[in-house]
Amino acid sequence: MFEPPPGILDPVTYARKLALAKARVVAKQVGTGLVLGADTVVVLKGEILGKPADPADGIRMLSRLQGTTHKVITGVALVDAATGKEKVAHAVSTVTMKPLDLKTIARLAPKHLDKAGGYAAQEKKDPVIKKVVGSYTNVVGLPMELVKKLLKSLPK
Repeated sequence: MFEPPPGILDPVTYARKLALAKARVVAKQVGTGLVLGADTVVVLKGEILGKPADPADGIRMLSRLQGTTHKVITGVALVDAATGKEKVAHAVSTVTMKPLDLKTIARLAPKHLDKAGGYAAQEKKDPVIKKVVGSYTNVVGLPMELVKKLLKSLPK
């Protein structure tokens, strides 16, 4: 339902389009108020990794991501449901993951099927991240610094 038109391969454009599509759907449903939409993708060597389809896909993703440095991109959209005015932006963070053994990957894969890349930065008991350059809240899934900036840019 939220997929952008075919042919959009650029990860930034993809994340922004998904965020805007989500916000537009909700804005039509509610009719008034400000609607926030967001979508996060993980990008490894130019390839967009979404949410794992199943535990086996999660194992595949984590096996590819472990020990690497990759990008996390979140598109953020604000839609004024009454006027239809829209603002869209994005955040990019660089994440370096720790090397993970197969036993750890197999344990983690089923836990995060709802997360882009198959991992959760906020899980303290599943420490997979070695380093984040950029917004940590972006890696969690909603870049709060960017949301604040977008909200401040609205007319008073």
